[in-house]
Amino acid sequence: MAEGNGGGDPGSQIDGERTEDYQKLINYGLNEKVAAKLDEIYKQGKLRHEDLDERALDALKEFPVEGAVTVLKQFLESNLEHVSNKSAYLCGVMKTYRQRKQYNTDSMAVNPGKGPNEENLKAILDRSGYTLDVTTGQRKYGGPPPHWEGPPPGPGCEVFCGKIPKELYEDELIPLFEKCGEIWDLRLMMDPMTGQNRGYAFITFTTRSAANEAVRQLDNYNVRENAALKVNISIPNLRLFVGNIPKSKSKEEIMEEFSKRTAGLVEVIIYSSPDDKKKNRGFCFLEYESHKAASLAKRRLSSGRFKVWGCEIIVDWADPQEEPDEDTMSKVKVLYVRNLTQMTTEEMLKEKFDEFGKVERVKKIKDYAFVHFEERDEAVKAMDALQGKDLGGASMEISLAKPPSDKKKKEEVLRNREKRLMQMLAQRGIAEREPHTGQRMPVPPAMLRGGRGGGRGGGRSDYVNCWVIGEHGWGNRHLVGRMHHYPSDMGYSTRNFVTQSRKWF
Repeated sequence: MAEGNGGGDPGSQIDGERTEDYQKLINYGLNEKVAAKLDEIYKQGKLRHEDLDERALDALKEFPVEGAVTVLKQFLESNLEHVSNKSAYLCGVMKTYRQRKQYNTDSMAVNPGKGPNEENLKAILDRSGYTLDVTTGQRKYGGPPPHWEGPPPGPGCEVFCGKIPKELYEDELIPLFEKCGEIWDLRLMMDPMTGQNRGYAFITFTTRSAANEAVRQLDNYNVRENAALKVNISIPNLRLFVGNIPKSKSKEEIMEEFSKRTAGLVEVIIYSSPDDKKKNRGFCFLEYESHKAASLAKRRLSSGRFKVWGCEIIVDWADPQEEPDEDTMSKVKVLYVRNLTQMTTEEMLKEKFDEFGKVERVKKIKDYAFVHFEERDEAVKAMDALQGKDLGGASMEISLAKPPSDKKKKEEVLRNREKRLMQMLAQRGIAEREPHTGQRMPVPPAMLRGGRGGGRGGGRSDYVNCWVIGEHGWGNRHLVGRMHHYPSDMGYSTRNFVTQSRKWF
C-alpha cells in the first residue's frame, strides 16, 4: 500500500472490498487511505469499529495522512491480546509517533525483545483469575483482584521495585512477589519509544505486612546475575507545592482559584506569616484526591500557559518522607502545635495544656511548638480538646509529633530539592533583585512538604521547609529543613540549614 500524502488513487488496491464500516469512516471525515488501512484492521479482526471512540477518530482525522497510515500499520503489528482499551492504546501509539517526530526519529520500529513467556503468563492468569491490561505506558496485572470488596489498600501497602532488567516481564515478577503476600496489583512501566520496560514497577499488596515482607525479602535480591532489584515502600504523592503566590490570598481564595484550574483538589494547606496571621508566606500546598489527579494538575499548572493572579507560579512535587510505623506512633507522647503568634509564649502553652495532664516541657520555635506530656492518653485528650482553639489570637493546629528521621536522608532530600528547584528557576528565568545592589539574584528553593510519597507520605506534619525570606531580601535567605520532628536540643532532630554554615536549633 502506498503511504503518500495525497488522497486515494482510484486504481490502487485500497479500493478493493470494504466492510460496511468503511463508509462510516469516510462520512466521519477520515482520509480515504487512512479509512482503508483502518478497514483492513477491521477485516483482520484485531479491532472493531465500536472499539474506537470519538477521541481516537478525531485524532486520526487531524493526523497527517502518512503518519496516520504508519501508526495504523504499527497498531496492526502490535500484540493486542491483553489490551482492553484499544482506542486508548491507538491514541498512545499516535502520541509516541509525535514524540519520535519531535526528536527527529522517523522510524516507528521498536525493540521490545521477546516479551513475556506467554505460556507461563497464561498459566498465572488462569490460576489467579487476575486480568492483565496492556497500554503503551504500562502492563497492569490485577487491580482489583477477583472478588475484592471495599476500597483499594491504603498507604504503606505499595512497594517500588527498581533496577528491573529490560528483558524481565510480569511472568517472572508475579511469582517473586506472590511469595511475600497477596498482590492487589502489579504495574510494570513501559517505554513507548522502545517497547521495553522502563526498569521499574509498582506492586500493591492487600496488607502493609506483605509490603514490608517484600522489602525484607527482595531488596537487593539478585533476579539475574549482577542484577539486584531495589525494593522499598512507596506511598503515592497526593500533594503539590505551589510557590510565588500573593501573600494576601486566603486559604478559601486559593481553594477557589485552583479548583477552577484543576480537578480533584480536596485541600489547601497554607502557613501564616508569624507577623501577620492574615497573610500567607507566599506558597501553599495542594492536596488532591489521587496521585493521578495531582499529576495532571502538576502538568497543567507547570505548562506556563497561564498565570495565577498575574504571578508566574512555581509548581513541584512535595518531598516524600518516610512514615513512622503504627507501633512507633502509638507510643508518641509529644504534640506538635502550629499556627502560633509571636505573643504566644512557652508559659502560656504549658498553662493551657496542663489542664489535661502533666506537661514535662514545652519548646516553642517561631510559630510552632512541641508539647511533651508524661502520659500518651493525656496528650491525645489535649489534642482532641484544643484542636482549633484560640491562643494568643490564632487558632491552634495540633497533631502528634513524628519521631526524628535519619539525618543523612533528610539532608539528601533537601540538597536534591534545592538543586532541582534552582535548575527549574534558571530554565524559566525567574529571578529577584537584591535590594541593596539592584542585581538580579536567583530565587531560593521553595518550601516543600512531604506528601504522600515518589513523585509518588503521610500526615500533615510532613512539611519540609526549605526557605525563609530574610528581612533584607533573598540575599539574606535561610534554607530551613524543619520537618515537624522534635527539636535537637531535646535529643531530637530539627535542622536549620543556613546558606553558608549549618547549625542546630
